[in-house]
Amino acid sequence: MIQRVKTGVSGLDEMIGGGFPEGSIVVVIGSCGAGKSTVALQYIYNGLVNGEPCIYISLEEGKDKTLLMAKNSGFELDRYIGENLILLDISASDIKISINRIKSELPELIKSFKAKRIVIDSITLLESLFEVESERRTHLFALCKQIIENGATALFTSESDKQNALISRFGLIEYVADGVISLRYVRSVDTKKVRLVLEVVKMRGTKHSRDVKPYSITDEGIVVYSESEVF
Repeated sequence: MIQRVKTGVSGLDEMIGGGFPEGSIVVVIGSCGAGKSTVALQYIYNGLVNGEPCIYISLEEGKDKTLLMAKNSGFELDRYIGENLILLDISASDIKISINRIKSELPELIKSFKAKRIVIDSITLLESLFEVESERRTHLFALCKQIIENGATALFTSESDKQNALISRFGLIEYVADGVISLRYVRSVDTKKVRLVLEVVKMRGTKHSRDVKPYSITDEGIVVYSESEVF
């Protein structure tokens, strides 16, 4: 029987059979403002309230901004820091040094902290460090292997391609990951109304809905309307 890791995102767990398969790597792909970081924070917060040790690695936002963003979404993360939450703030100025530290220290950190959930927000910045695709692929596979071998379930966020919202900026992480969730905007041809929609593109090891469903970003996080149609 597949063990599940609930996302805490209302409506999403119903679309994926109850949660992410335990020990998987899932990437949430979306454009600016689509709610990628909100999903990531919601995922971590759901683990924390259930007593799970979690690691949140921010490659773009500072610690204070991450905590403020979480608070504005209804997630009080700061009270878990030092207990069940490690929040790593990695700035762009020293990203290369920090990435080397992640590679060398993350496995032991996961093991010693007994982390059940990991977030990397966003993986796009890490990918951008490598100009050659073969190097990018090698480093991504190595990172995912480190996480899986240490028993954690991870969620990465990724920027979407500017020309195609269904794929990531570099078009690679979705092949490395076990699961892919797309967040994007769609416009009605008739009414010109714009809605946010979510699609589970793939989720290895489990049956999942292939329907495109509307969602909202609320003051209590992401809500997916899994029983509704887009328009």
